[in-house]
Amino acid sequence: MNLLVDTHAMLWFVAGDERLSPKARQAIEAPGTAIYISIASWWEMAIKCSLNKLELVKPIEPFMADRVEEGFRVLSVEMRHLPALVSLPFHHRDPFDRLIICQAKAERMPVCTSDSQFAAYDIEQIW
Repeated sequence: MNLLVDTHAMLWFVAGDERLSPKARQAIEAPGTAIYISIASWWEMAIKCSLNKLELVKPIEPFMADRVEEGFRVLSVEMRHLPALVSLPFHHRDPFDRLIICQAKAERMPVCTSDSQFAAYDIEQIW
């Protein structure tokens, strides 16, 4: 299974945070699961670090490298992900999450997220 992991879910997974649901942890850890992090999540984290709204255990560059070494794959933004943004209803207003939703739709991937607003879109949510 391919699984797109939202920003907070990845951070909670890495930190061993109990806010990550058992179902989400099981999906991420399942053998054969290809775990993807959208470049939008990395962008969001970089911005939040620069604004001192997010503190990582390491500077962002080695933090990202550690995740890739652990097997997380980066999902780049492709041209085919963008057309859906034009018609995507504004149930969710966060631009990073809207892009993750469009990527999930285009790639036909479930999203691991606790964000209840994702349920308003026609994507599979694992939580």
